[in-house]
Formats: sequence, C-alpha cells, structure tokens
Amino acid sequence: MMRQRDESYYKTKKGVLYTFIGAVLWGFSGTCGQYLFSHEDITPAMVTVIRMLFAGCLLLLLSFVKNPKQTKEVWSHKKDILHLILYSIFGLTFSQYSYLVTISYSNAGTATVLQYLGPVLIMIYACICGRRLPSIKELVAIVFAILGTFLLATHGNPSNMVLSKEGLTWGLLSAVGLLIYTVAPGNLISKWGSMLVLGYAMIFGGIFTAIITRVWTIFISWNYHIILGLIGISLFGTAISYTLYLQGVHLIGSVKSSLIASVEPVAATIISALWLHTVFGVIDLVGFFFIMVTVFLLVKKKEE
Repeated sequence: MMRQRDESYYKTKKGVLYTFIGAVLWGFSGTCGQYLFSHEDITPAMVTVIRMLFAGCLLLLLSFVKNPKQTKEVWSHKKDILHLILYSIFGLTFSQYSYLVTISYSNAGTATVLQYLGPVLIMIYACICGRRLPSIKELVAIVFAILGTFLLATHGNPSNMVLSKEGLTWGLLSAVGLLIYTVAPGNLISKWGSMLVLGYAMIFGGIFTAIITRVWTIFISWNYHIILGLIGISLFGTAISYTLYLQGVHLIGSVKSSLIASVEPVAATIISALWLHTVFGVIDLVGFFFIMVTVFLLVKKKEE
C-alpha cells in the first residue's frame, strides 16, 4: 500500500512538473516571437512555416520510434488522412498563425491572454451542441471574459482603443482558432494518439502555409539572433513543450494539466517584461486577471 502511494505521489509530481515546464516554454516561445517581430526582419508566416515543419518532423520521428507500424498505417485510412489535413489547416495552422500575428501587433503576454478566451468559446459551443443554457458559473465566466477583453482593448474608456484594431481582431481570431483546434480532431487523437496527429498536422500545416504565403519569395537577412529565436520557438516552445505537456496529461489527466497550463500567459507576461521590457499597466493586469479567472471557472466545472 505504501509503495503504491509513493508511486502515485511521484507520478503526480512528475506530471505537474512536465506540464508546468511545458506551459512556461509556451510562454517563452511567444516572447521569442515578439523579439523576432520587433527587432528582426521576419514575418509571422515565415515563423509559422519553420515552427510547424521543424516541430512536426520531430514529433513524427518520436511517434515513429514509439510505434512505427501505426505511424505508417494511418495512410491506409483515407478518411482519417482527409480529416487530419482539414484539422491541420483550419485548426492547428489557423491557431498558430493568428497567435503569431497577434504578437506582431501587440506583445506576447497580451496575445497569449487573448487566445485564452478560447475556453469560453468552447463552453459556448458545448452549450449550443448540447442545446442547453449556460450555468451560473459559465455565465460569470462569459462576463469576466468580456470585461477582461474590454479592459485590455480600451483601458476602460470605450472611446480610446489602447490595443490596435489589428491586434484585437487577430487576438479574437486566435481564440476562435483555439476552439477549432480543440474540437476539430474528433476521434483522431483517441484513435491514433496525440503525438502522431500533431506531428502530421504540423507538417501538413507548414507545407500549406509555405504554399499560400509563398515564403520562398520572402527575403530574410539571416543572423544568429534570428536563428536562436527560431530555435526557441520551434524546439523549446513547440516540440519540447508539446511533448512535455502530452506526457503531463498522460500522468495526471487533462483537467489538472489544463489548469497548470494556465501559467502560460503569466510566463509570457513576466518573460516579456523582464527580457523585452514590455510595460504592462495596472489595467492590463486586471484585464489579464479577469480572463484567466474564466479558465479556472471552466476547468473547475469540468472537474466537478
């Protein structure tokens, strides 16, 4: 009995640690994106392509090492491949690209918090699909989300847009992207596993983005700052972070992992302030608080 208790304790401890580190690395990747867009001549499209292709290849390699038969077998299921391509383009790619564009118009902390409006949209989607009205707790979450977004965009003055229209629009689109990214996989992940699905989806998405934006026509004046920034985003902020997070979900479950992952916008804000000296006012932090409370309310509801 004591041995089982110790094993459970260490399993939970590892799961919490993996999820926490993964979330911090996500926040770090957003700040790397902010640095690249504000200090270097590189576009969100180029970063999206490099990030998704690099991380996709690495995740797919890990998937192949873990289960080579399954990694190849998915190609014999044409419907699943089609589903995977659609999920890649309209879910994962749209979510990744809109998030990076939001950073280019604002900063990593604000972009990450705006994307975290996604759980509210997921809840509204669930209510529509279930043909039910939101609960009191869900209504409070919606009000907090609207209030937080309002404070971020206007600082409480409706006649004064503090956040640019482009930043706000792309930020809200990134939340929609998170909704699609979450609900679109359907049974793909349960059937084939998260690593395989994410690996193929990132590769498909990287190729699609490269073709649509014609990235080969974009000139980049390469230097070691750009290379280090892309390594931070692609390796640490995507491949390693996703792997750690998925391992954390396996060890402690999706509910606890989602709650711990909420440290991502906090990490992005702190790293952005310390590294890039991004200034966040009291109203910004209050807006962050209101939006993050919605995540805790909705995750708590799942747990109940």
